[in-house]
Amino acid sequence: MASSLTKDSASSGEKTFFGHPRGLATLFMTEMWERFSYYGMRALLPLYLIAPGGLDMNPATATAIYSVYLSLVYLLAMPGGWFGDRVWGPRKTVAIAGGVIMAGHLVLALPWEGTFFGGLGLVAIGSGLLKSNISTMVGHLYDGPDDPRRDGGFTIFYMGINMGAFAAPLVIGTVGENVNWHLGFALAALGMGLGVLQFLLGTRHLNERSLIVPKPLSKDERASTLRKSMIWLGIAAVFYIGTVVTGVYTLNWLLVPITIAGLVIPVMVLTRIKRDKELSEAEQSKMSGYIWFFVAAAIFWMIYDQGGSTLAIFAESSADNSVFGWDFPVSWYQSVNPVLIMALAPVFATFWLALNRRGKEPSTIVKFSSGLVLVGASFFVFLMPLTIAGDGHKAAAMWLVAIYFIQTVAELTLSPVGLSVTTKMAPAKYASQMMGVWFLAVTAGDCTTGLLSLAGVGLNGTGVVALEATLAVAAGIAIFMYRGKVKQLMGDVR
Repeated sequence: MASSLTKDSASSGEKTFFGHPRGLATLFMTEMWERFSYYGMRALLPLYLIAPGGLDMNPATATAIYSVYLSLVYLLAMPGGWFGDRVWGPRKTVAIAGGVIMAGHLVLALPWEGTFFGGLGLVAIGSGLLKSNISTMVGHLYDGPDDPRRDGGFTIFYMGINMGAFAAPLVIGTVGENVNWHLGFALAALGMGLGVLQFLLGTRHLNERSLIVPKPLSKDERASTLRKSMIWLGIAAVFYIGTVVTGVYTLNWLLVPITIAGLVIPVMVLTRIKRDKELSEAEQSKMSGYIWFFVAAAIFWMIYDQGGSTLAIFAESSADNSVFGWDFPVSWYQSVNPVLIMALAPVFATFWLALNRRGKEPSTIVKFSSGLVLVGASFFVFLMPLTIAGDGHKAAAMWLVAIYFIQTVAELTLSPVGLSVTTKMAPAKYASQMMGVWFLAVTAGDCTTGLLSLAGVGLNGTGVVALEATLAVAAGIAIFMYRGKVKQLMGDVR
């Protein structure tokens, strides 16, 4: 079907992007450059925080800041989607988001410690605004969910994400580590600037639906929302100004409330949906089953996202970051996952399809439990380089590559399945909000890491790593053992 559409388009003179609507190229490039800026800055962040030439923080504080930042990006995806649906529309929201992200990177590029957290906040806000809305616009390019090109379009779009994520540490990481930290952040701003520019130039290829605000706020709703927002902003401003004036302010006054909110908000959202009396009995049952997946996903992301913090900080101090005698920047480890994703994703897709044809494809529950066991196994492997470093030696780089490889396989087993099961188990009333709920699992996992770091728990200690690994494996086994009960709660979802 895709090839015939390509031929039809070619015969009519209409340009396509690998047989897909021309607007996909615009969104592909926008997402690629946004991910280039995001992953480049993310690769530098923990290293800059602990570097003597950076902020010279201790590893625990650096891990807490990194985890809180990641949690904010995913936490803000929900209000970001709300802005697209009710205030600006997807297209305008993405354009504004790109500008906010670029401004954030430029602030990070300033050589002043006082502006650092402001820049980080701007990048988090912009990423939250962009995340939900750009995916919505990809969907707008196709003729509904039954368009045969739709899945292929999202696959191409996903490749743009990983291309940007792969290139960023190699370029931004190298410049940041070897030349100047702030120049690295400036390169991230340049990447986002290129993304915004080509997005504005290519908007004529996008579907007109991306300009529409699906459910605009009424005049009364707008006034009420603005009033409540200003009240909460005022309360926060008075509180933090008070802590500064009285001399009691420390970084924990900022980090601890965010980590607690990142744990409380997901619980509140799930509780609100679960207690909605308008849901049918079948929808209530599915939500009960979904909570199993949500908690398991939070455990998964708690370990997985430490690949950019705990593992990176370990590599900086305790790994022999060289191959055949050639040294490379620590930030380059962050390119391992995206290149493996690009290499392995087609293999997994083909493998699942082949098993499906034979009637042997594992169920959602089995895939999910396998992902948890694998991510736990990656941290059991982490115990080896930790032990080597504990004996006073440098651990080989391939130990870390092996950990990233296992985590990538775990991600491909769990993450796509999690996205799919979220859409399948979502109550009709909350169909558009449930993707944001899935992102809250990432928020909960990262906030758990942040809270542990703020409590002074050394996340690169063998005891803690072993405990996290055991927790993930135990959670995977528990889901598998109770798969009958979970299947029953899932109803007709398989």
